[in-house]
Amino acid sequence: MTFKEFNLIQPLLKEIDRMGYEQPTPIQQQAIPLLLQKRDLIGCAQTGTGKTAAFALPILQNLAETRPHAIRALILTPTRELAIQIFENFQSFGASLPLRCTAIFGGVSQVPQVETLRRGVDILIATPGRLCDLMNQGYIHLNQIEIFVLDEADRMLDMGFIHDVKKVLAALPAKRQTLLFSATMPREIESLAKSMLRDPVTVKVNPVTSTVAAIEQSVYLIDKKNKKLLLTKLLREKGVGSALVFTRTKHAANHVVKDLGEVGITALAIHGNKSQGARQIALNSFKDGSIKVLVATDIAARGIDIPELSHVFNYELPNEPETYIHRIGRTGRAGLGGIAISFCNFDELPYLKDIEKLTGRTIERKESEWPMVILQKTEKEPRRQESAPDRRRPSSGHPAERRAKPSGTGNARSGGSKRVKYQ
Repeated sequence: MTFKEFNLIQPLLKEIDRMGYEQPTPIQQQAIPLLLQKRDLIGCAQTGTGKTAAFALPILQNLAETRPHAIRALILTPTRELAIQIFENFQSFGASLPLRCTAIFGGVSQVPQVETLRRGVDILIATPGRLCDLMNQGYIHLNQIEIFVLDEADRMLDMGFIHDVKKVLAALPAKRQTLLFSATMPREIESLAKSMLRDPVTVKVNPVTSTVAAIEQSVYLIDKKNKKLLLTKLLREKGVGSALVFTRTKHAANHVVKDLGEVGITALAIHGNKSQGARQIALNSFKDGSIKVLVATDIAARGIDIPELSHVFNYELPNEPETYIHRIGRTGRAGLGGIAISFCNFDELPYLKDIEKLTGRTIERKESEWPMVILQKTEKEPRRQESAPDRRRPSSGHPAERRAKPSGTGNARSGGSKRVKYQ
């Protein structure tokens, strides 16, 4: 099957060809025809399956007719990284259309975002906290919304955004097309879906319990103190083109960057205590190959899209098995191969057991020169207080979005409005 078989308009096909896409992914094959018919849809798909394009292309086609610029499509997403990623996808696919798109999120000054909104926007990508802030201030009105997308609904629930989501839903017109995407479908999400969608069709692709088949998974049983030695050794092996290293805490992420720097491996960290500017610099440096190692906490697990990422390292296993799926889904994108390597100390053995129970498979055990020798639970030491964020930083109304002012990364800083015309 090809994209031409969807009867997409020529400006979209032109950009699809320019971007090098040839065959649609399974979720794109199932969702795009339904969304072009303006059906409500529930999409259950794990990260890396191409769902952003699955809703971006139909939205762009359905809104392609020029009208006075007002917010006609709203995509609500939990994190800034995801908002920027979705915005970039709309920019690319819609480069030959006369539609205006922008992204708004907390942690940066609202002033440039408000200025962009005043100039007129057709498609708005937003995080819940900043959206509710600007709605409360009277800068955003949702009475002309034709299409609403709730992306990563389960993550919204995990991050405590459900009340903001309900506030947004109450402001939307009753007559609209609604799309809900979620990697998992807990009871709360099913209840939310029933309240917001009308006669929806359901598309399920690669449920969260089935990890991407193309990813080679393995685990080393190793003591905590030796993880940095093993990580250094593996990163220096031939074939590690780019590596995303996951930790559970911001403190651990900073330590990994420091430890790698001491042995001559340049790495940068991306986590909640980093300013938006620092996070974008780290992400851009990783994408353009300036650095080959990025260390991240789970705030980035669903917000990083790196084509051809060769390795994911779970330096610390996540305490929620579903998070493991989202982490390793950063590699093996769009059917490409990838390698996911986990480190597990004695304290993390229950996490490993939960992951294997969820995925229904035993992860291959590998041996290193530092086998696990500590076979008892570690006694917790008093945790050193991390430095508090600067209280003078601009913030949004939601704690999950309070971050520092960026240091300038192009369109991402201001929400990045772009107006393009047919060529």
